[in-house]
Amino acid sequence: MKGHLLTRKEIERFRKHLCEEEKSENTLEKYIRDVTAFSGFCKEVITKDTVIAYKQSLIDGGYAARSINSMIASLNSLFSFLGWYELRVKSLKVQQQVFCPEEKELTKAEYERLCRTAERKQNERLCLILQTICGTGIRVSELQFITVEAVRKGEATVSLKGKTRSIFIVRDLQKKLLRYISEQKITAGAVFITRTGKTMSRTNIWREMKNLCIEAEVNPEKVFPHNLRHLFARVFYGIEKDIAKLADILGHSSINTTRIYIISTGTEHRQRMERMRLII
Repeated sequence: MKGHLLTRKEIERFRKHLCEEEKSENTLEKYIRDVTAFSGFCKEVITKDTVIAYKQSLIDGGYAARSINSMIASLNSLFSFLGWYELRVKSLKVQQQVFCPEEKELTKAEYERLCRTAERKQNERLCLILQTICGTGIRVSELQFITVEAVRKGEATVSLKGKTRSIFIVRDLQKKLLRYISEQKITAGAVFITRTGKTMSRTNIWREMKNLCIEAEVNPEKVFPHNLRHLFARVFYGIEKDIAKLADILGHSSINTTRIYIISTGTEHRQRMERMRLII
């Protein structure tokens, strides 16, 4: 079986390709991280058996099926780019979850405690970031589009990955942001910036959120920006029951992705089954 050599040159060519495809910085870093990890596993020429062995090593290593599939997707993308089509492997079959573990999803009460804790710590910027993500459903990488101009208009235009969508800023959030903008004397551009004028990074926001956990009495494993987006999705769907509209708001290309966001917790799922009264 013919083999291939994966060198730094091929990986760098792949990186440039991802840039040309206008992949987000986080996606690009993720793909390169996955490809680099695979490269470290390979000791010689790569064959289909090599890729299958790597896939098995991830399984044996205890990685979650979804994580493994994500890594395989990165590798398959690399192989397609290089024309090494015969190296592509199938992802693991994963049954759609009926409910999500309680310890992973942030509740509305926990979100409120995080916001109040940020207020007590006099971290108004973080408090508003939490409310902006949770109140609009945007990704943390899309906070850059919450500008002074957008807040005054009550609507932000998000343009990422070749897609554009409009995000409404509800009246109560708009009032809070306008007051913050005035107090901070921000005249134009992104609302959430550092002392040096740069937009807030995912890492900075994540770190500040983690610092709230002990006082807010919230499990740190639940506290990261994307869980605020999940909370928005669950609350919206609970009111509207319109998954297609929710997918548009979240900027999802596939409703299957949106389904993951609105899975109920184990407690909610159990309560619904109890109400069925099918045990005589």
